[in-house]
Amino acid sequence: MAVLMLLGVAGIAWATAQSSKSALVGRIDDGLRSSYSTVDSYLQASLDDDADTAQIPEDAPATIYAALYDDGEVLADRTTFRTDDRPALEQVSAADADDHERVPYTVRGTESGSRGWRVLMVNSSSEGRTVVVAAPLKDTVDTVERATSSILVTGTLATMLMSMVGYAVVTRAFRPLRRVERTASAIAQGELSRRVEEYPIETEVGRLSYSLNAMPSQIETAFRAMGASEEKMRRFIQDASHELRTPLVTIRGYSELYRHGGIPQGEPLDQAMGRIESEAKRMSQLVEDLLTLARLDEERPLQSEPLDLLVLAGDAVADAAVNAPDRKVRLVGVDGAPPRSAPTVGDEAKLRQVIVNLMTNALRYTPEGTPIEIAVGTRPVMEGRSDSVLSVVDHGNGIPEEDAQRIFERFYRSDASRQRGTGGTGLGLAIVAAISKQHDGGIRLSETPGGGATMSLHVPYVPMDPADEPVVVETPADRAGTPEEPSTNTGVLQRLRGLTRKATDATRRVGEVGKKADSRKSEKSAKAERRQDKRKHGKARESDTGKDSTDGHDSERGEGPKPQD
Repeated sequence: MAVLMLLGVAGIAWATAQSSKSALVGRIDDGLRSSYSTVDSYLQASLDDDADTAQIPEDAPATIYAALYDDGEVLADRTTFRTDDRPALEQVSAADADDHERVPYTVRGTESGSRGWRVLMVNSSSEGRTVVVAAPLKDTVDTVERATSSILVTGTLATMLMSMVGYAVVTRAFRPLRRVERTASAIAQGELSRRVEEYPIETEVGRLSYSLNAMPSQIETAFRAMGASEEKMRRFIQDASHELRTPLVTIRGYSELYRHGGIPQGEPLDQAMGRIESEAKRMSQLVEDLLTLARLDEERPLQSEPLDLLVLAGDAVADAAVNAPDRKVRLVGVDGAPPRSAPTVGDEAKLRQVIVNLMTNALRYTPEGTPIEIAVGTRPVMEGRSDSVLSVVDHGNGIPEEDAQRIFERFYRSDASRQRGTGGTGLGLAIVAAISKQHDGGIRLSETPGGGATMSLHVPYVPMDPADEPVVVETPADRAGTPEEPSTNTGVLQRLRGLTRKATDATRRVGEVGKKADSRKSEKSAKAERRQDKRKHGKARESDTGKDSTDGHDSERGEGPKPQD
């Protein structure tokens, strides 16, 4: 800044010198133009009087030199001040005067220390003669030099003074910046808890300190999130390894036991194969759930189509009549209202999976015989917006608060021992949460009045076409005490009853097929036992007769019963 200021002072001094010199020279030129005619008259008069001592009148301009030339020869010259310096004129003639066109110009002086002269050359009123009027530039140059020196000295002193003051002010102003620098260096070395002293926000240091204090907070938050993510990933890997290790250990144990001959033929072998098959199915289901979660995390596009949660809820009630005939499962409405249409747009297969997982969770963690309700309807969220809601309401023991906060985490189970009889793998509700999020909705857990848990699926309400709008479904409890009237819901109720009858028939057929399979299995076991008894009797007869092995083999081949496949 000091160098820039010095350059500025030098520029100002040069500009001032040029402008001052131009102004002073202009004043001299004006004086020469106004005085040449008077000087010409007096010079002509001095020649006519032939008086060597003739002087320029007192009313002529001061500090002036005048001369009258005739064809380059000086006829007369006069000056108003004492000096030996004269303008150094090489040629003076009428032609030279015409060339200059009455414009003053600068020439050097005859003395070595001369500062120059300002000369005006004009043709005299007498024919053939030329008048030269000149003024010295000594005073003008001295004035300009003094002014320039004064500006340079004053500007240099002012620059030095302002530089020292500025240095002190800047050093004081940036003293907080040094503290900010030291704190930032400590933060860069890993001390994320350090904070910069706060300064007024309207200053640069204040804004910098505010930004630096915000940065480590965000870094700490990012580190905590990364640590939580790593911890979650480690817990996920541990849980997945535990869930996969158990069926693998079971399968490996039975396989090694069979390879070493520890499992005899017959029912023990069938039981071992059954255990291997069940564990393989469990492991397959676990892998399928993990793949489902992975696909949901990738946020693949949904196969969205208009659908109604009321229809899905009706199918779930029909399925529950087959899968849990000892449970009372009812279709009700939301907030005590009758079940109503809940249209939305989404992937029907995935939403059915949500309902299946919620029903499985309710059936698994509630005592036998506990009733369950599936509530369907709409619920306003804000002005002009509603949600389609499907809730699975159970009346069991409920979910403790510490478990409710983590129940939608992957592999989380309230039973820390992870016994097979107390639940699945802990992925069902995680899948429910992921699917609901993918549908721009959510899953909410609340306490059922009177005890129990309520899982509610909320998705955006998207009205259907009026022609396809489902009608209200009234349950028998809703119509209790009212006369029977023709209802527009007959088609929906008949569909539910038809599904229930089909499911019941399917269950009965499955039971009959199972009984037949058991009877065939019993017959095969009895035949196998009879064959073993006959082999034992044949060997006994062979040892009693004392025949050799060849005869015994022939006898057995000829007399014994044919082996059955």
